[in-house]
Amino acid sequence: MAFADLTNDFVFRRIFATHPEILRGLLNDLLDRQGDQAIEAIEYLPSEQLPLAVGAKLSILDVGCKDRAGTTFVVEMQLIHHPGFVNRVVYNACKAYVGQLKAGKWYDSLTDVVAISICDFEIWPDAEQKARGLDVVPMLSRWNMTERGSGNSGLLQVQYAFLELPKLSERRPDTGASQWAWLFVHAPELTEVPADLPVVFREALALANKATFTQEELDAYEKVRDEIQQVLAIAEARWAEGKAEGKAEGKAEGEAAGFTRGKVSAILAILAARNLHVSPEVRAHIEACDDPATLEQWIPRATTAATAEEIITPGPPLHP
Repeated sequence: MAFADLTNDFVFRRIFATHPEILRGLLNDLLDRQGDQAIEAIEYLPSEQLPLAVGAKLSILDVGCKDRAGTTFVVEMQLIHHPGFVNRVVYNACKAYVGQLKAGKWYDSLTDVVAISICDFEIWPDAEQKARGLDVVPMLSRWNMTERGSGNSGLLQVQYAFLELPKLSERRPDTGASQWAWLFVHAPELTEVPADLPVVFREALALANKATFTQEELDAYEKVRDEIQQVLAIAEARWAEGKAEGKAEGKAEGEAAGFTRGKVSAILAILAARNLHVSPEVRAHIEACDDPATLEQWIPRATTAATAEEIITPGPPLHP
């Protein structure tokens, strides 16, 4: 028995975008919703009721839903730690919150938004936290606004949860949230479903069993897997190249220029890996850009855009 990688776009959506009970189990575990606070039922957001799109996303995977109380949950899996990642998470969560308000409606019609990011990288590495004299951030961290003096956490309208998969301990966990992390990390290594896994985890693994895939589904899975590996390898190489070039120039402005060149190279390499046509005009526009903030927006766009032209389209980042 062989299992597919749950971080793969095709598999992630096969499991969580079409089986609400499994998604509900994931949400309850990651958000520690128990008893009266447990999420009892969810309804997928309209934008997530679309057919699976093969290779449509390489590094940003989303499933959106609402519970009976109206709370919106957006779950994403991020494979590339691109610059400004946390800022983008905050931006999109706040955008989802304010986007609920329709013309003529009162502000009390707004309901909470919870953004959940499952990351295949460390956002707050333990060594860096310790070096700065700060507390270590656990593998699963949950965030909301609190009042500094009293610690009152009454502002819960927009909340965040981050699951940093590299922080998973070597010992196999036995609690819900950590078990999900264990599945995301180790599913491809399994040869059978562990008998002691709770039902919801067994159901998720059953859907990742490659023996149940049609040939078309296997082709889709392998295509996305190969694209992800290419993009990750190219992006990491280009960013490292840009950093090295900057350091070689020996001054701050040179290092900044090196980072900029690395980002430009990463964008073009990602487009090449995805076999997207880049016109001379679009290439010249990308290569001429020397604004780091703009390039940081274009990198995640390059992994999701249907055409190269979409990357340089004016407006907010093209992340749903």
